[in-house]
Amino acid sequence: QLQLVESGGGLVQAGGSLRLSCVVSGGTFSNYAMGWFRQAPGKERDVVAGLSTSGDSTYYADSVKGRFTISRDNAKNTVYLQMNSLKPEDTAVYYCNPGIYGTTWFRPVFGSWGQGTQVTVSS
Repeated sequence: QLQLVESGGGLVQAGGSLRLSCVVSGGTFSNYAMGWFRQAPGKERDVVAGLSTSGDSTYYADSVKGRFTISRDNAKNTVYLQMNSLKPEDTAVYYCNPGIYGTTWFRPVFGSWGQGTQVTVSS
């Protein structure tokens, strides 16, 4: 069974930074493209960023381009999301999940989600 454990969230003021981590176990991590997704209160869970198995190809939602950076360390079975210049509208629970992707899209493929990590950005 694939397990996803997110961490690194917290409370930060607008303009601040956070680095999220997601540790993946129960599968062959290096074979998965990985993504970060978020869900704000009253909204659907949407993709934030994604990257290929090697980390050579990335996808970012328009709302986070230039501010967020996704990366991975296959030796540690971990995917990261560096979030800079945070805005109040970034407030959400952030989740990771394996995904499939094309040039302009990235979708989760695993049917279960971890607990996520809460990111709250104050103004």
